[in-house]
Amino acid sequence: MIGVLTHHWANKEQVNQARELLDRNGLAQSKAPGFISRQTFISLADETKITTLVTWENNEIYDAWRASPERAAVMSGARVLWSRPTESERFEVVGRIES
Repeated sequence: MIGVLTHHWANKEQVNQARELLDRNGLAQSKAPGFISRQTFISLADETKITTLVTWENNEIYDAWRASPERAAVMSGARVLWSRPTESERFEVVGRIES
């Protein structure tokens, strides 16, 4: 299992639109094979910083999602919402504790 941690910085006047876009992307992801879970975080220090943590079964499945027409359709035009490039990193999930 992998986790993909992605930081997005929305333009100050477009934070709501950026969140809505990321929510639509999350909904589309949730229907993709190999999707496990997604959480969205808003920074307490910077309200324009939106971070997502998405877990997938493996790298290959995530790569397939990234190349999918569904993702392309949802994310079309997203670049105008960001004040700087997104930063994304993949991690191997080695432990998980939930209550």
